[in-house]
Amino acid sequence: MTALQSALAAEHAAVYGYGVVGGRIGGRRRAEARAAYDAHRARRDALVREVRDLGGEPVAASAAYALPFQVPDAATAVRLAARLEERVAGVYSDLVRAATGERRGTAAGALREAAVRAVRWSGESVAFPGLAERTVVGTGADDTGAAGPRGSASGAP
Repeated sequence: MTALQSALAAEHAAVYGYGVVGGRIGGRRRAEARAAYDAHRARRDALVREVRDLGGEPVAASAAYALPFQVPDAATAVRLAARLEERVAGVYSDLVRAATGERRGTAAGALREAAVRAVRWSGESVAFPGLAERTVVGTGADDTGAAGPRGSASGAP
């Protein structure tokens, strides 16, 4: 249940983060940001239902999240979108390791989707998406000074 709640917290943070991205992104990539926002909302809603179905109380979204850096323009909005996806992929890799059966398959699909979006935003890929220890550049609190969804239940982007 802990990995499932962490995934939910990460989705809450991603939804918030894409709200910031959407406010700064250029028109050329606005549709891509909207599609990612919608995908994260759908995953979040599915996770809320899943946690409830298991008899748990879904972790609530925070009113606001500390961003890993300021987002004054479209270029930093693109960077934030990539960072959000990297962090979500990391949380889903944890859920893949913790889950079995259908839940594991769903988590693997979410990991794959986040990894693909991260590549689209950043233009760079890693050999093992979602596994921070395998990437050249870290994606968690260590490289930004801000807590991310892997580091806290609040799921700050």
